[in-house]
Amino acid sequence: MKLILDGKINRTYVQSLCMMFFHGEKFPENEENPKGIVRVSLLEKENGIEAKCKFSYCGSIAFGSAFVDFNNNEAKERTSKSAVGRAVYFAGKELTGKDIPWGILTGIRPSKVGAELLERYSYEEALKILIERYLLTKEKATLTLDVAKNETEILKKYNENTCSLYISIPFCPTRCSYCSFISYATKKLFDLIPEYLKKLKKDINEKIDLINELGLNLVSVYIGGGTPTTLNEEQLTDLLDALSSVIDVSSIDEFTVECGRPDTVTKGKLEILKKYGVTRISINPQTLNDCVLEHIGRKHTVNDFFLAYDMAKCSQVGLINTDLIAGLDGDNFDSFKNTVDKIIELEPENVTVHSFSVKKSARILEDDADIYNKNGDYATKSVDYAYKSLTENGYLPYYMYRQKNTVSDLENVGYARKDTFGIYNVLMMSDSHTVFSAGAGATTKLIKKTNGKININRIFSPKYPYEYLEENQDNAKRIIEFFNR
Repeated sequence: MKLILDGKINRTYVQSLCMMFFHGEKFPENEENPKGIVRVSLLEKENGIEAKCKFSYCGSIAFGSAFVDFNNNEAKERTSKSAVGRAVYFAGKELTGKDIPWGILTGIRPSKVGAELLERYSYEEALKILIERYLLTKEKATLTLDVAKNETEILKKYNENTCSLYISIPFCPTRCSYCSFISYATKKLFDLIPEYLKKLKKDINEKIDLINELGLNLVSVYIGGGTPTTLNEEQLTDLLDALSSVIDVSSIDEFTVECGRPDTVTKGKLEILKKYGVTRISINPQTLNDCVLEHIGRKHTVNDFFLAYDMAKCSQVGLINTDLIAGLDGDNFDSFKNTVDKIIELEPENVTVHSFSVKKSARILEDDADIYNKNGDYATKSVDYAYKSLTENGYLPYYMYRQKNTVSDLENVGYARKDTFGIYNVLMMSDSHTVFSAGAGATTKLIKKTNGKININRIFSPKYPYEYLEENQDNAKRIIEFFNR
């Protein structure tokens, strides 16, 4: 798809809007015979900004236009963005017939916009702005503000002197067809685990030394992957023992370990997690449909999940989260509804509902390049059902993010019983909290506020386990300089 922009227009924003109507679309600069052409113009007038859009795709043409008045409470740049967004949205909707539930609100964190509105307006006024200016449906506008309220309450407890630690275990029993994480499932790579753990423990020690030197307060630890419980009991004990030797786990607010795959959960591993002070785990069925599980490459059954969940409950290891995915290929609304209903019956403290999203490196794209555009109607219905059922059963939406190339441009939402919010999830998404990382494929995000301005610096670990083992990163000096300058 080719973009022709006339005026000071954010190209990335227009691309994001176009991808809501055409998932997986590319925007090469010099494409000779594009399937689609989007022309957007911007004109500043005395009392506002006018934007026009011509949307052409495979021989069909549609037009959209919008005029947005200048507002004393908003910068001219935001007024222009609003006009452009509405013009592109109206043209895209006319061309495709699609109603996009998130309107012209793009970006990873819709709740950030919601929080900003709630700082300046009442709940009702903010709701009206999201619906009328940003073109959200009432349901998505309500979700945005409810998440914003809960996130804000969590973030109030922490400041820039707090931090978290993420530890990466990039190994899985198998790789799901939709997965884009750096996770591995071959014997050759499993053979790297002992050497990987040896270097990982050294990495953890260095990060803890840095945290102490900088005078930061560690409030949460998250061991993710991959599937950390891919480690056997001896390896898991080795890792947690090393961690407990440098961290007083009882002093932090949350200690999470992703158990992920039910087929990696054993009574022995749960006892180890409890012994070392883990307060939150995640056991993820994704769906309670055996046919779909097989289709997406997960080697466990629905019964395996129930057995693992029951073991976890009996172990009293801590809060339990379960991940579900709406829009999986081969699933349908009735099946997903059954999954949600049965999960609610189990009464886990947390439920995270993801919307099916495909990344470039996902194996499923090799078999079905049009997977982006499938299952949209049932996914939308499924996400709406999950929201209605979970909130009616006492779960509160407390964090949310969106991804590119998600079916029907939907969202991922974490729900929790009152007072059981997953703290790391919120802190990691915020721009007010430093997260140190250890392990392959992980990212350290440094946050510092200077004169009211937030400075962010990201440091990426080597992507693959064998690269991580070969490279000797030493970022201590760089990190110290960031905080001291």
